[in-house]
Amino acid sequence: MSSALLRVLRRAITRLVALLLLSLGLVALPAGAQASLTNDNYDGNIYALYAGNGSLVPPRNSLADALAAHRPSVVIYYLDDSAASKQFSPVVSELQRLWGNNVDLLPLVTDPLQNRPDGGSSDPAHYWKGTVPQVVVLDGDGTVLLDAAGQVNLEAINDAVSRATGIALPEGQATSTTVSFNELNAEVVTSR
Repeated sequence: MSSALLRVLRRAITRLVALLLLSLGLVALPAGAQASLTNDNYDGNIYALYAGNGSLVPPRNSLADALAAHRPSVVIYYLDDSAASKQFSPVVSELQRLWGNNVDLLPLVTDPLQNRPDGGSSDPAHYWKGTVPQVVVLDGDGTVLLDAAGQVNLEAINDAVSRATGIALPEGQATSTTVSFNELNAEVVTSR
């Protein structure tokens, strides 16, 4: 074979190999993000992903510590793979904004609570009813002021926390709505 023919053949093989590698690379690319607020798939930490607030979990204190210190507590039972919990996560973030210095906010995943015996009033399993999300507001003496499941209205939670802490909500904090600011994240906006 002539050297000119070898060069042409080499270039053709090189181009074919490059094209083949490029084709394989495109096939192997990962799919786009599949996180969704409306399904029961596990997407990761729902508070970081859907409420923009990964500081909520793990909670700083336990329920036993909060009750021993006679601090009001807000316990939120949730699952990372629950659409209802994902949709409720901005409310929990707003609770931290409003009450974070006055209550122990305890978002607790329910997986460890399932099928275990009740350990008494300082055990989170004592209050969990088997649904998510569920919100329980306890005053400093451990009295339950609110126990509600589902998409609990922020105003109802604020009212219970206000009674638990003895701190009145500022004027104009009476109504709120959840506003989505992109396809994944939402925030609770209070209107005056």
